[in-house]
Amino acid sequence: MDTLPFQIAETAHALRRAFDRRATGLGVTRAQWKVMFRLDRSPGLRQVELADMLDIEPITLCRIIDRLEESGLVERRGDPTDRRAWLLYLADSARPLKAKLDALGDAMIAEAFAGIDPADLEQMKTIMARVRDNVGRGSVQPKASNQ
Repeated sequence: MDTLPFQIAETAHALRRAFDRRATGLGVTRAQWKVMFRLDRSPGLRQVELADMLDIEPITLCRIIDRLEESGLVERRGDPTDRRAWLLYLADSARPLKAKLDALGDAMIAEAFAGIDPADLEQMKTIMARVRDNVGRGSVQPKASNQ
């Protein structure tokens, strides 16, 4: 089980857990900070677009957005081109919390990558981007013959 994909998954898991440990005192769940992060980078997404980006069901995202909206951290605004849809924005009141989460992330990254040559990190980013591109171009597998 010591394959490269396994190592990548285990490393990602360790990074997520390290961040969660640091963020527990801020009163935000991993699912909530992922939503906040995405909305900060891409304001005005529709809920269905954000659910797709986060790889979660729209109803699950709806519950997360409900909680964030109740806390004053996210705003839903009507889509002017489709009255049935909502566009999502990070609320101004979320900026201080987002700044704390960013600082936690920066500190964790500095710790996690300490002692690794910056050139190696750049090469790793290039390689990971290539892997994502390769996987993204993968063909759709036909259904099993017994289906």
